[in-house]
Amino acid sequence: MMQKDDAVYVFNFWATWCGPCVAELPHFITLSDTLPSQVKIVLVSLDFVKELTNVEKFISSKNIHLPVYLLTDADYDSWINQVNPDWSGAIPATLISKGKNKVFYEQPFDFETLLAKVKPFL
Repeated sequence: MMQKDDAVYVFNFWATWCGPCVAELPHFITLSDTLPSQVKIVLVSLDFVKELTNVEKFISSKNIHLPVYLLTDADYDSWINQVNPDWSGAIPATLISKGKNKVFYEQPFDFETLLAKVKPFL
């Protein structure tokens, strides 16, 4: 996950069936709207591939304009350590990254806390 630009990337791992994940999604949208040229948000859905239609409907119904990727590899052991070796696999989880600087959080966020975690990267 190395970036070649100077933006701050925020990768949020979530699922439609995760209440805390759904509750925090608006904060990522607000962050993107607040700092559009400085922060790039990427939402990574951990919903099952067979639920793709439900994910698409959810995204549309919530007017989510951020990039959303559906992770199709169910073998979590093959990629979870690449995100963060300390990640238990619980969601919501968020990786904030700029160049080689990265921090990982295994918790839900409110907007103020999310903004405070991103600010040191700006």
